[in-house]
Amino acid sequence: MDRFLTASRYIDYDVDNIQAKTNELFSDSMSNIDKARIAFEFVRDEIPHSFDCGATVITARASDVLKHKTGICHAKANLLAALLRSQGIPTGFCFQRITLADDDSMGYCVHAFNTIHVGGKWIKLDARGNKPGVHTYFSTEEPSLAFECRPEYEERFWKGIYAEPHLATMMVLEESSCLQDVIDKLPDEIDAMPDIDG
Repeated sequence: MDRFLTASRYIDYDVDNIQAKTNELFSDSMSNIDKARIAFEFVRDEIPHSFDCGATVITARASDVLKHKTGICHAKANLLAALLRSQGIPTGFCFQRITLADDDSMGYCVHAFNTIHVGGKWIKLDARGNKPGVHTYFSTEEPSLAFECRPEYEERFWKGIYAEPHLATMMVLEESSCLQDVIDKLPDEIDAMPDIDG
């Protein structure tokens, strides 16, 4: 589980603003499930998805997502991972191939969400952010994901759990200066192997 607990370049929970936020959100009396729900709802509701709010800044690292209060799904997943790993809750990443538009006319991208280990099992959490047509909630029993896979558009999940965010997408976020750059350059495939199969 150590791979799912460490701080890293994009899951930088050892920096001051992440530490301050964890002190604000959590208390020692909370269970891990309570902490997971609180962190999930904070990232889902208080950090707008960059496309939804027309963000003028592009973020990748968890600390920058928190500082600027915006990020795409990958960046928001980094923040959720940082908040939970700081509390000793193993947190990983899962990925999904989805269309950029309602159909396949604009091509595809990789969507990211988290999976966390609480209550003796891995559960999936998608903190992308709710909007018309997208509604996710916290559940330890069943996944509540922002997007269903539509076979008619060749959407699919990549199997397994990854300990780190998708590096190619991180590079795009770091090199982009605006949302159009992100749209133009987002990868639509993952070639890395998961840390946990399944």
